[in-house]
Order: sequence, then structure tokens, then C-alpha cells
Amino acid sequence: MRKLIGILLALMLVCTGVLAENSKVTGVGKGNGIEGDVVVKVEADAEKIYSVEVLEQNETPGIGSVAAEKIPEAIVEANSLLVDSISGATVTSAAIVSAVREALTEAGLDPASFEKTVEKSAETEKTEAELTCDVVIVGAGGAGLTAAVRANQAGAKVLVLEKMPMVGGNSLKASGGMNCAGTKFQEAQGITDSGVEAFIEDTMNGGHQMNDLALVRKMAENSAEAVEWLASIGAPLPKVAATGGTTHKYLHSPEDGSPVGTYLIAKLSEQAEKQGIEIMLNTRATEILMENGVAVGVKAEDAEHIYTVKAKAVILATGGFGSNFELMSSFNPSLANAVTTNHPGAQGDGIKMAEAVGAATVDMDQIQLHPTVYQATSMLVSEKMRSLGAILVNQEGKRFTNDLATRDAVSAAELQQTGGYAYIIFDQKLVDHNKSAAEYIAKGMAATGDTYEKLAENMGLTGDAVAAFVETMNTWNKAVADGKDEEFGRNNGMDDDLSTAPFYAIQIAPGIHHTMGGIKINPDTEVINTDGAVIPGLYAAGETTGGVHGGNRIGGNAVCDFVVFGRIAGEKAADFAAQH
Repeated sequence: MRKLIGILLALMLVCTGVLAENSKVTGVGKGNGIEGDVVVKVEADAEKIYSVEVLEQNETPGIGSVAAEKIPEAIVEANSLLVDSISGATVTSAAIVSAVREALTEAGLDPASFEKTVEKSAETEKTEAELTCDVVIVGAGGAGLTAAVRANQAGAKVLVLEKMPMVGGNSLKASGGMNCAGTKFQEAQGITDSGVEAFIEDTMNGGHQMNDLALVRKMAENSAEAVEWLASIGAPLPKVAATGGTTHKYLHSPEDGSPVGTYLIAKLSEQAEKQGIEIMLNTRATEILMENGVAVGVKAEDAEHIYTVKAKAVILATGGFGSNFELMSSFNPSLANAVTTNHPGAQGDGIKMAEAVGAATVDMDQIQLHPTVYQATSMLVSEKMRSLGAILVNQEGKRFTNDLATRDAVSAAELQQTGGYAYIIFDQKLVDHNKSAAEYIAKGMAATGDTYEKLAENMGLTGDAVAAFVETMNTWNKAVADGKDEEFGRNNGMDDDLSTAPFYAIQIAPGIHHTMGGIKINPDTEVINTDGAVIPGLYAAGETTGGVHGGNRIGGNAVCDFVVFGRIAGEKAADFAAQH
């Protein structure tokens, strides 16, 4: 009898297990991401979420894609929808949570039962750890990754520290291209007037002659070699166009029209992985270590450790401070409430660390506004749109400036228009040749119309403004045909008119885009102290430095800046490390 009871109990336990297993249900839901729908599949029961699988997403590589990987894991681990967003990818994070909520509802479960606050575990004492390398690089944006790849190629053991949960930084937001002079790509297209001296002249003029001429010359003279190097690691930039504020065609971009930032970060990341370079994410550098006046490493920390990183050379590639409103408004109070295109990690950390060891800074009050920012999401509308033929009009339906003047000039002109904003106008032919334009439309940013009149109406223009807009478009198309802009003297980006329906318009206004000031360096990327002397072992590259762009950055020069000086920093740091 006891044996029979035992068998019955065992069967009951098995059946209970089966029933519990069978209580799991599956649902599919979707949320609105930056690049379209994010679709997830959820397996759960009334008390527990067992799995969240992303079935479909087209989010930006390195930004939204990180959230698509991390947020589902966080939801399952916490068994809650109330998890922290991924910094820099808040829209994608919210889209995933929304999709999970919809999937739970579809499965017949109540999402509210999973909306419990996640208990923060008591902060544990961080353990001390020591790391060693030849070259430590702080920051994994364009400059940091370029420096890492080049230093490793030069024989150095490299360690990269990145405080954000993803690589890329502001470089991921670059959508135009890389300015270069005297390249084989220009030669192949018959562009013979875009040499080094012209590049220097345009950059100095664009920066209002405030630039450090030695740095500008170094950048221009090394730009062709830099673009060749990119091609050697599988990142060619063969297409060439003009950009705002230049008189010649310098802007090099990917063959398929992809945004240059995500393209280069993906290629540089692949190369870093191929070379076995270690990149520590979510790891914030806090201090530069000095011995006898020489940089010998950094202090850093993550959620569990405090690291002492001993190195023979240090490279700062921490980006600018375009998201540090307190710092920016200390130079210009009017920027306190502005929108910014910068990622949230752009806080000026490297500048502060460098100043703490005696580094000089330059041009800190030079903060650039970009004239074409979609204010609803602070998303940048690429300058390449205008270099391919787009124009700007105001609420009265009229052009009001040279659309491809320097960014500060165009921004100032926009702010003088009714409402302080304008529209960027383009056509289907431009969309067919530019991936970014197609993405803007897919994201719902653009008004459209099959005729100029219909577009004007859909832009919200009324009365005389509609007729003025039609006249503006016809006048512009004639200017392109004649090869001469009688109204505002625009002399580039006029290869194609805007006559191919349908037509599009995006409302834009100025936004904070680039901080020209930063750490003072020499052409070898060595950091200079307040006495004008080199700080041995300390190098810097990219937006964390000042001097290259002066009072205004030319579109396309930031990418040239981070590739040229990132390469130099990697080479020089590796050489310094080999000698010490």
C-alpha cells in the first residue's frame, strides 16, 4: 500500500510539473523604435517572464542595437518591465518595453503584474584590481578606435576604456563624410582643384582664422594617406561631393550612401576585434596617473572594481562636452536650454582629467550650432543633403541664405526667420541617391507632396507663401540649369535640380552640435601643459582636443580630424611606449 501511495504521489508531482510547464504562454508584440518597429516574442506565465526574444529590429548599429541586446536580458533578470534604459538609446529601450507589454497582453497576461520597481541591490564595496598594457586609450569613439587599431598595428599592447555601454560616441552621429585633399578618389572623378593648400585655406576661413595653422596643415597633408589607410582595413570612402563652407569637393563617403559614422565605427570595431584589442565597456576613467611628470596610466572603475591601469603611454579620446549644459552655459548662458545632437556621454571628462595634471585648453568658448536639426528628436539632418542639392526655405516659402555657407552663418540666418526655424527641401532623385534621406522619410520626419503646391500645403504654408514657394523652386531649378545662384551666390551642391516628384520637406532649426575647444595638443598629438611644454606620455585626439577647427567646424572635418590625429596618436604613443 505504501508503495502504491508513493507511486501516486510521484505521479501527482509529475502532473503538477507538467501543469506548471503548460501554464507558460507565448505572445508577440511590437514597439516604435528609431528605425521602425521592434518586434519581440515573450514566454511567460502569470508570475514570471522566462524569455524575451527580439525577432525584428533595424536600430542603429552600436546604439539602438545595444539596447535590443541588453534590455531583454534586463527584463528577464529583473522579472520586471521597470528596468533602466540604455544611455543614448532611450527610444529603442522604451520600444522594447512597450513591445514586451503588448506581447504579455496578447498572451492573456496582465502587464501590470510585472511593473514592479526593481530593488537596487546594496552597493557592494568595489575590489581593487591592477591592469597593465603598453598604451591605454580612454574613449572608444572614432578617435579612440582609430588610435587603438593603429597602435596595435605598430606593435603595442593596447587597452581601451569606454564609460558607455557601447562604442562609437558622437562619431556614430556623423552622417556626411570625411574631408580629404589630393586623394585617388578625387583624381578618378576628375577633381583636380581640391588640393592640400585649398583644403587648408577653406578650413582656416571656415574657422575664422582662429584655428591652429600647424594642426590644420598636419590634418590636410595627412588626409589622403588617412583615407587610404581606411581602405586598407576595409572601409573605403570612394564617393566625393562638396560640403558647407568649402569651395571645392573634399567630402568622401561610403559607396552605398550609408552614414559615414556608423559605417566607420562598424569597420573600426571589426578591425579592433580582428586584432584582438581589448575594449572594456561601462568602465569610466577617473584620473591620469603621473610619475615624475610623465603619464604612466589611469585610474578607472566599473560597477564592481576600481582599476589601476599601468601603461607606458596614455591617449585621451573622450570626445567633447556638447551634452554638459552646465559647462557650455558657463561660456554662453543662452545654450542652457538648447537641444543638442550630442550623445549623453559627451561631458568633457577627458578635458577635466587633463586639466587636473596641468594640461592647457584652447577655444573652450567656441561651441558650434548645426543649422539642420530635427527638433522633435534632436536628430541631425545631414549636411550632405544640401551638398547633393537640397535647399532651405522659411515659412514665407522663400530661400533666405546661401544654403551651404558655414554652419554658424546658416544657423544665424535661420534664427532670424519667423519662428527661428526653416525647412530643408529635397526631391525623389536625391532620396534615390542617399540612404539618410530615405531614413528620414521612413521615420516620419518629412512632409511630402506630388507637386510644389501640395508640398507647400502639407508644410503648413498658406496664402501668398504657397505661391512664393512655387516661385522659389522654379527659380532654384533655373539657377541649377544656368550654373549660377543669382540670389545668394551658392556655388556648390548644384549638380542636380529639385524637379523629380514626389517632393519632401523637413522642419529644422539650429542645435548644439560640436565643441571646438578642448585639450591643447601639438601636431604629434602630444598634450601641452599651461607652460607650453609637452606632458610626456600623454596624447589626445578627436573632439576632446581644441585648435583644429577654430571658431567654426567645416562639415566633414570632424571625421578627418579623428582619423588623421587618431592614427598619429596611436603611432606616437606606441613609439613612446617602445622606448620606455
